[in-house]
Amino acid sequence: MISRTSFPRAAQLALRQPGHARTQLARGLATSSPSGSYELSDVGGVKVVARDSRGPTAKLAVVAKAGTRYEPLPGLAAGLESFSFKTTEKRSGLRIVRESELLGGQLASYHTREALMIESSFLRTDLPYYVELLGEVASQTKYTTHEYNEEVQEVLKAKQAVAASNPAALALDAAHAVAFHHGLGSPLNLTPSMPTQPYLNESSIAEYAGAALAKPNITIVADGASSAEVSKWVEQFFKASPASSSTSLGLNTTPSKYYGGESRVNHTAGNSVVIAFPGSSYGTPSPEVAVLAALLGGKSSIKWSPGFSLLSRTLGGLSGLSASTASLSYSDAGLFTVQLSGPALSVRKAAEETVKALKAVSQGNVSKEDLAKAIAKAKFDVLEASEGRNASMLLAGSSALHTGKPIEIMESIKPLDTVTVDKLKTATQNLLKGKASVGVVGDLHVLPYAEELGLQV
Repeated sequence: MISRTSFPRAAQLALRQPGHARTQLARGLATSSPSGSYELSDVGGVKVVARDSRGPTAKLAVVAKAGTRYEPLPGLAAGLESFSFKTTEKRSGLRIVRESELLGGQLASYHTREALMIESSFLRTDLPYYVELLGEVASQTKYTTHEYNEEVQEVLKAKQAVAASNPAALALDAAHAVAFHHGLGSPLNLTPSMPTQPYLNESSIAEYAGAALAKPNITIVADGASSAEVSKWVEQFFKASPASSSTSLGLNTTPSKYYGGESRVNHTAGNSVVIAFPGSSYGTPSPEVAVLAALLGGKSSIKWSPGFSLLSRTLGGLSGLSASTASLSYSDAGLFTVQLSGPALSVRKAAEETVKALKAVSQGNVSKEDLAKAIAKAKFDVLEASEGRNASMLLAGSSALHTGKPIEIMESIKPLDTVTVDKLKTATQNLLKGKASVGVVGDLHVLPYAEELGLQV
């Protein structure tokens, strides 16, 4: 067992919180209400975004411009994610795990198309230790050869196998690929067909980290701690982070451009079709697209009810079908997607019904009652996501990186009330007039072509 005297200074400070600190915490819980807004500050060139939800636990994350859209070489985002919490200049990977276990904390990392999240969840009084740890992970990871060969590579192989057996994930990747080609079109999930060799190794991952984890490309996000408290420790423990990219392997920052098209991949593990159109970005939100996603829906939000959404009404009788609609927003682009998965014949029928539903909306065949329900559902989805730590911290960190400030949730939902049947009709007409992006994975003998559905690609 690791003795407390072997912990670094911040760890000892976290472990030795006096009784009056716990008393003050309890009083804070009793007298204060949670805040829904994040505060932004700049600490030595590092953006810090924090909100004090005043609970007994806290969560801290480094949000970095290190998602797949920024990869100059394939597989680097997944490799950097898997190197999180490995050996640093001060600690071994084993020591990091043991220390966090002694504090009752949790460590995790994952990546999206635009961001890498390196995060920790812990008791609120242990904040100093975890700020120090994340600062160390971000700037002092060794990227050793033996850890790459023995641990990282094995994890990546396992992820490749999982991704290759997931038709829904493959179809969503395919839709992004034909929509954007490079950047946002890069696969989110590693698959055995990806050309990661000779590009991916410990040296290229270290080079990517030097660019992606520089101060201008990261935001420190905290939920459950005050901005002043987080800033104090960030100032001390993120000094070692480079002020600019320290490597020749820079980020791919090519602006997104929408193309449209169709991708068809034969697969024996299942069937999935994604029908997508241009959506809205962080900077140019489209309330009509968000309301259209809620109106089309896919499954009922009320148990034992068919639901009000257009797709839940028409697809309920299709055996084994799963349907979902989303408005995916990125820093400079977006996708409005409908994803259909299940038996091939059910997916084909569902794809036909989806296009019919879109055409009905483009003709103005939407009741005021259904529109009101869709607006309310769109609001609920945004507000519910903002209350959850994972989604809200990712959104706050990503928006601060790309727009200079965290998104104000209450402000972002106000435009939804301006959507009318006519505006929704016009927006849907514009989508159908342009090129769709269609990803088809599964039994290609049964699954339809975009042209058969009446879509332009």
